[in-house]
Amino acid sequence: MGLASNLRSRLNSHLRDRHADTWDRFSIYLTVGDEHLRELESLVMRISAPKGNKQKGKFSRSEDLRRRFRRQVAQYQRVELNRLFGFTGPKVAAKLKERIKQDGRIPTLAKYVTKRFPIRFKFKGKQHRARVRSDGSINYRGKIFTSPSAAAAAVTKRAMDGWHAWNYQRAPGDWVKLNELRR
Repeated sequence: MGLASNLRSRLNSHLRDRHADTWDRFSIYLTVGDEHLRELESLVMRISAPKGNKQKGKFSRSEDLRRRFRRQVAQYQRVELNRLFGFTGPKVAAKLKERIKQDGRIPTLAKYVTKRFPIRFKFKGKQHRARVRSDGSINYRGKIFTSPSAAAAAVTKRAMDGWHAWNYQRAPGDWVKLNELRR
């Protein structure tokens, strides 16, 4: 297993090294781009777990997501139970009242957000960055927007579906549409 720039020499070396008697066929995987090539190799190595291989394969910028996943599942379950029974705890109710007092509008992201995180939007070759605040509002260039569409319209100077324009980082290096939060 491994990445090879010269396939013929790679096969010849594996016919003579410690792997020589452990294989009688091989597979070739061709990719369009090489952006995630090392991660793909690591994934294949971890799934196939070839005997005699010393390398396990590492993922760049990887982290153990179990703790974060457990926390997010618990939070999602709490939110869903509160929504089903129409109950909002005293702290949540106080926050909602505070938001309504500020500008009369509750940010559309409020029910999906608990902490701040960055978002980005590529428009006409330029990357625009903003920050979703813990109350669900969006801070773009010092202005506060209550919806992703309003923030996207500020970038493009025309009406825009912000849920599909803005991207957020779901996991390190994994930027997805803001619309994924609603799923």
